Amino acid sequence: MRPSQRMRDLGVVQQGAAILTEPARAFDLPTERDEAERVVDELFAAMDRIGQVHPFAKGMGLAAPQIGFACSAAVVQPQDDEPAIILLNPRITGHSDGTDEHYEGCLSFFDVRGLVPRPVKITVETTARTGETVTTVYERGLARLVHHEIDHLAGLLYTARMEAGVDPIPVELYRQTGQAWAYDQS
Repeated sequence: MRPSQRMRDLGVVQQGAAILTEPARAFDLPTERDEAERVVDELFAAMDRIGQVHPFAKGMGLAAPQIGFACSAAVVQPQDDEPAIILLNPRITGHSDGTDEHYEGCLSFFDVRGLVPRPVKITVETTARTGETVTTVYERGLARLVHHEIDHLAGLLYTARMEAGVDPIPVELYRQTGQAWAYDQS
């Protein structure tokens, strides 16, 4: 079974669906707190299902549009059993000039991997369930994961960030490269 078919069977919306290319609706918090919490619970349940069939040693993320909700929520599970990150109405407010380029995959088209340049540090504003704005700085691999999910909420797939003339490669070829998108330690 192809990886993309496995993700489809687990409830992940696949490339070609309009919901993946449309900006997500922001929550009005705290007014829509119950709805936001329901969507976040659905995201965690989907991540649990996915994690049972595919291990993610470098962490994983999932955005609400990927499971059929057109609202601005995403969750990121970092590597090494760090606490999960909940992103409600996130927006990137700053980023480093420095970038790195590593392979990324996406649960919505899991048969390929693409080489994507991203800032090594980003500043993100989110809305807490109680309505307050929270600002957090993410670096390296975690910045890449968070940025990828925020892109989903803007209706962007990682292929939109790839350099012109560079195409995604089949997952089988990616596995043969021995490369991963874990951050460069230098």
